[in-house]
Amino acid sequence: MTDVLTREPAPVVAPSPDRVRRCVDSARDHLLSLQHSQGWWKGELETNVTMEAEDLLLRQFLGISDPRVTEETARWIRSRQREDGTWATFHDGPADVSTTVEAYTALRLAGDPLDAAHLRRAREYILDSGGIEATRVFTRIWLALFGQWSWRELPVLPPELVLLPDWFPLNIYDWACWARQTVVPLTIVGAARPARQLGFSLRELRTGAATRSADSAMSWAGLFHGLDAVLHRLERLPVKPLRATALDRAEKWILDRQEADGGWGGIQPPWVYSILALHLRGYPIDHPVMSKALDGLDGFTIREETADGWVRRLEACQSPVWDTALAMTALLDAGTPDDHPALVSAADWILGEEIRVGGDWQVRRPDLEPSGWAFEFANDCYPDTDDTAEVVLGLRRVRHPEPERVDASVRRATEWLIGMQCSDGGWGAFDADNTRTLCEKLPFCDFGAVIDPPSADVTAHVVEMLAARGLADSEAARRGVRWLLDAQEADGSWFGRWGANHVYGTGAVVPALIACGIPADHEAIRAAVHWLTAHQNEDGGWGEDLRSYVDPSWVGRGASTASQTAWALLALLAAGERGAVVTRGVEWLVETQRPDGGWDQPQYTGTGFPGDFYINYHLYRLVFPITALGRYVESSRDVGPG
Repeated sequence: MTDVLTREPAPVVAPSPDRVRRCVDSARDHLLSLQHSQGWWKGELETNVTMEAEDLLLRQFLGISDPRVTEETARWIRSRQREDGTWATFHDGPADVSTTVEAYTALRLAGDPLDAAHLRRAREYILDSGGIEATRVFTRIWLALFGQWSWRELPVLPPELVLLPDWFPLNIYDWACWARQTVVPLTIVGAARPARQLGFSLRELRTGAATRSADSAMSWAGLFHGLDAVLHRLERLPVKPLRATALDRAEKWILDRQEADGGWGGIQPPWVYSILALHLRGYPIDHPVMSKALDGLDGFTIREETADGWVRRLEACQSPVWDTALAMTALLDAGTPDDHPALVSAADWILGEEIRVGGDWQVRRPDLEPSGWAFEFANDCYPDTDDTAEVVLGLRRVRHPEPERVDASVRRATEWLIGMQCSDGGWGAFDADNTRTLCEKLPFCDFGAVIDPPSADVTAHVVEMLAARGLADSEAARRGVRWLLDAQEADGSWFGRWGANHVYGTGAVVPALIACGIPADHEAIRAAVHWLTAHQNEDGGWGEDLRSYVDPSWVGRGASTASQTAWALLALLAAGERGAVVTRGVEWLVETQRPDGGWDQPQYTGTGFPGDFYINYHLYRLVFPITALGRYVESSRDVGPG
C-alpha cells in the first residue's frame, strides 16, 4: 500500500472538450434569451441602500411622498440590513456608518418606531462608530436639508466656482465629469441652505464629538480648511456681488445638460442634486423640466415581489451599451455566427447609439469630431472611451448587411479615441488630461474619486481595440503600451480602476499587450502570469475582495467568482498558458455553472469609486465566463490542455 505521506499529487484532469462546449452553449443560449426585442442587453446594476434612502428623502423634501412607494422601499432597505444592525456598501463588506445612518433615517421616515429592535441595533453601531459626526459630507448634506445638521458645519462650495475660466485652478472642468455634474447643482443647494421638515429628530445619533481632527496649517488639508473658514465668513456677508450671476450660470449649465431621459449624466447623484437645485431655483414639480426628471428617475426603479411583499429599489445607473458590447463579444467568442440575427440586431441598436454631438470633453479637445458611445441609454454629453473601445471591438466582428455604415462608425470612433489620448499616453474614462489633483484637497471631497486620470483597464481596452483595427504600430498604440508597461505594479499585476481590482486590471492589460505584439516571454507578461498563478484559489477559481482598494493585504484575495475567474483566464490564455492553472480555472467555471446556463455571483466585482462605491453588474457573471470559455475552446482545437 502506498504511503499517504509520500503519494504523488493527483494530476489535474482537464474537463473534456465536449463538456466545456456544452457549458459554453448553455451559457450562450441563456444570454440570447436575455436580449431585449430592440437588440440590447441590460443586467441589473446593484449598489447599496443609499440609493433608496436618498430617494425617500428626496420625495420628502419635494413634498411628493407616496405611502406605497415608501412602504415598498423601506421593505427593501430592511431586507438588506445585517444581523448586527448595519448596512454595507457591498456584499459581505464591512459595516459603513454613513450608509447605516442614511438607511436608519429612511426607516424612521417610513414610520419604524424608535424602539424597534432593528433600529436599536443600528443605533448602537452608529454611536459606537462616532455618530452622525463620523459620516461623510454627502450624508451630512442630506441631514442639513432637514435641519438635522448645520449648514455652517459643512464645507462651502460657492456658486462662483462656475465662473472660473477653464484654465484657472479648481474650475469645474478640473473635476471628473461625475463630480462636476454633482458639484454644480450642489453649489446652488449650498447657497440656498434650505431646511425642510423631517417629522422627527435624529438627536439620538449624535455623540457631540468633533467631525474632524485639526490639520497642520502647512499641509494642503490645513490650507484648504483655512480657505473653507474664509469662505464661511464670506457667506455671511449681506452683499455678494457675483452671487446672482453665478446662480444664473449654474442653473443654465444644469438645464443645458439635461438628457433625453430627463436625467443628468445617467447616474443618480447629479440627477438627484440637479432636481434639488432646480426646485430651489423656483421650478415647480409640474414644470416640464422637473416632471421629465422625476419620470426618468422612476425608470431606474425595480419592483419585485418577495415572500415579505413587494419591494422597490433603484439602480444608481444603467449599463445597456456596456452590457450589449460585452454580450456581442461573448457571443462571437462562443462561436455564434457573425451574421446571427441577435448580433445583427445588437449592432443595429448600437449603431443608433453613436453620439454625434459635442460634450464637456471638448473643453480639452475642442477640434475633435464627436463620436463614441456612452454607458447608458441617454448620456450624450458624456461618451466614454471604455464603452467606445468595447463597442468597436464587438461591432467590427459582426457581419452586418450595411458594412459601409459599420465601417464609417468604427472609423469615427477610432479617430475620437485616438484624439482622447492623454498627454502621458494613457486614457481616462470621460475626459482627456483630467489630472489636476488640487480639487482632491478640498474638505468637501471625502467621498469618491473626483478626477479622471488614465487607468490601466481603460487604457488596455483602447490599446486592444487599436490592435484589432490593425493599428498596433501606430504612435497612439505604442504610447499606450509604454504607459501600460510603466504602470505595472511591482508584484506583476495592474490596478483595476473600474473593476475589482488587480485581477480585473491584469485581465485587461495582458490581452492588450499581447495583441500589440508584446511577446509572451516578455518580463511584464511573465510577471503577470506569475501573479495570477500565485493568487489562484484552492478551488481553482479567482476572487478579489473590494477591501483590496483600501487594505493591501486583500490584493488578489477573495472568494472565487465567475467574472474574476474569467478575467484571470483571459489573461492566461492570451499569454499562451495551457497548463494546470488554466485547466483548474476552466473546471471551476464548468462545475459551478447553474442549470439555466448562468452562474451565481452575489459578490460585487464592479467599481464606481475605489474605496467608496461598488457595483454588482448582474451580467458580468455571464458574459465574461462565456468569453473566457469560448476562447479556451478555440485555443484547445490545436493545443492540448497539458
